[in-house]
Amino acid sequence: MATITLSHLTFGYDGQTELFHDVSFDLDLSWHLGLVGRNGRGKTTLLELMQGQHDYAGKISVPTKLRYFPQPIQDETQLTLYAMQEASTAEQWQLERELNLMHGDPDILWRPFNLLSGGEQTKVRLALLFAEEDGFALIDEPTNHLDAASRELIADYLKTKPGFIVISHDRTFLDAITDHTLAIDKQAITLYAGNYSVYAQERERQNEYERAENAKLKRDIGRLKQSSRAKHDWSLSREGDIHGDPHVKGSGGTGHAGFVTARAARLMKKSKVLEHRMDKAIAGKSQLLKNIEDVPELTINTSPDHHDVYVHVEDFTLSYDGQPLFAPVTFDVRRGERVALAGPNGIGKSSLLHALQGTFTGTLTGTLACPPSLTRSLSRQLYADNTGTIAAFAEAHHLNYQDLLNNLKKLGLERLAFTTPIERLSAGQQKKVELAKSLVTPANLLVWDEPLNYLDLYNQDQLAASLLKSQPTMLFVEHDQAFIDRVATKVITLSPAANP
Repeated sequence: MATITLSHLTFGYDGQTELFHDVSFDLDLSWHLGLVGRNGRGKTTLLELMQGQHDYAGKISVPTKLRYFPQPIQDETQLTLYAMQEASTAEQWQLERELNLMHGDPDILWRPFNLLSGGEQTKVRLALLFAEEDGFALIDEPTNHLDAASRELIADYLKTKPGFIVISHDRTFLDAITDHTLAIDKQAITLYAGNYSVYAQERERQNEYERAENAKLKRDIGRLKQSSRAKHDWSLSREGDIHGDPHVKGSGGTGHAGFVTARAARLMKKSKVLEHRMDKAIAGKSQLLKNIEDVPELTINTSPDHHDVYVHVEDFTLSYDGQPLFAPVTFDVRRGERVALAGPNGIGKSSLLHALQGTFTGTLTGTLACPPSLTRSLSRQLYADNTGTIAAFAEAHHLNYQDLLNNLKKLGLERLAFTTPIERLSAGQQKKVELAKSLVTPANLLVWDEPLNYLDLYNQDQLAASLLKSQPTMLFVEHDQAFIDRVATKVITLSPAANP
């Protein structure tokens, strides 16, 4: 079977540490391959290298045409059909065929692309990706902004397609569609036969082995250092035998060679050799295994309010122009609860969070109440107003700069990003800034809208573990079912409003 072959690939951006060094592997074009790894490790860059977008050392052999998602759209204001045809030679009937296969609405082709929802834009771009049957698909994060039902539909759709490479931070999605996994880890790139769960299990076994080896090495280092100190002291004593101490009577401390005995010189030489060997052994042992991912606990600056009920919602709905977004809903968010809002895209989950903040522009019906003293910290879906350097951003938002910096470091933000304007950072880096801002903002209640977008799987685990440890009160929207199952203490599902 045909393969994409990488031979002795070496690549790094100017002024930065190499992303890949002397990397070689083969990827079968029949595989449904999941490409995983922490943000900044080079997943998207690897897809770009395959497409010839960067200069590199080594060789990449691609025996077929490559097709990439998401495709660039030149004019997002034009009708979707024309925007798609501008990016491809696909015919209308081919796009409609693919949309039908993923249970999408072909009528979206006749609406302006920029007026489509995020989920609709994803579906039409995937339809474009597979409308033409030649070539091999490279799919970069297709699940952002998709609700759980849409993710299942896209997964069912992709399972029927020929080989592809997909980057995703949704482990349930990866498990459903992949049969091989290429992992860009801390110090190695490894290919696994199996989906993400197979990789994760093998990875954890490797981590346990490395932790045990590191513990053993640290004990060995401790013993060697103790022995080295003893050898060093002995070496000094041998030097004293040779040169003596001029301040001690009878020590032979004149420094003349005539006072050096042959036996003392041999002992000193032996002690120096032993000391050198000990230092060399310590240096060797100190090279601990470093492929374990460091995922430290995040600092969450929440404190409980004295009220038992933080948010009271009763017979509540939202509407635009008299059309309700969802059926009336009743629930409370109590102190210590982490409440997830669930429901399909477009039903009004984010709008309910906006209503809580007083920023919803439509009509509110029913009761939505919070104690006047309640303070909230937001993590939003859209944050184009986050600009300037991290230091200037912290000052503008009255945040503790050191606390913000510490959380950003724990989230894995690269050092170069600290002095780069936020608006010039990658999507994943910008997401970390928005999330870190919320984490360090003093508050009683966290209000988060799709916090996992653009976060890698390690950051997702880190965030979940930190929330479970800190136990803040939360109201949040998220489509990743694994995260909801792990974090939420209660799930409120919004249902479509009954037809009038």
